[in-house]
Amino acid sequence: MLMRTEADLSKAYETFSDAIFRHCFFRVYQREYALDLMQQVFMKTWEYMASGKSIENIRAFLYRTANNLIIDEVRKKKEQVSLEALEEQGLEPGVDTREAVEATIDGAQVGTYLKKLPKEDREILVLRFIDDLSPKEIAAVLDKTANVVSVRINRALKKLRALLPSSYAV
Repeated sequence: MLMRTEADLSKAYETFSDAIFRHCFFRVYQREYALDLMQQVFMKTWEYMASGKSIENIRAFLYRTANNLIIDEVRKKKEQVSLEALEEQGLEPGVDTREAVEATIDGAQVGTYLKKLPKEDREILVLRFIDDLSPKEIAAVLDKTANVVSVRINRALKKLRALLPSSYAV
């Protein structure tokens, strides 16, 4: 479906705003900052569409825009504390944003093991299993081929399995 109009963007906002917020939150671990980033994602998307361009895969476009904004913000604010430093300090998402994750697995314990993975592995697993993107959508977000994404997911899962106690089935 090509995205071209304000109505298209409004529908995309209703459909994806919570997921984009959650994605941003799991990257920056600050609720207000994640909300600002989510709003910026939709503003950038509107600006892109207002310039006469259309969007073929809105979900992938939104996630890529979110990732680019997060990277840009980190570059602008050199003094900003990194995500890894926040994780090492034990900061975790608020209960209201974790309820969906905890409904299927114990998110806090698995999150502990995710933190032990390299950043690239953690990112791809979050995109796949928390954000529920398909390998094709992740490929569009990361500007990789779907095959490369599938291989990275499998390798990251193997690393995660090696860290998890046998009581978890990933």
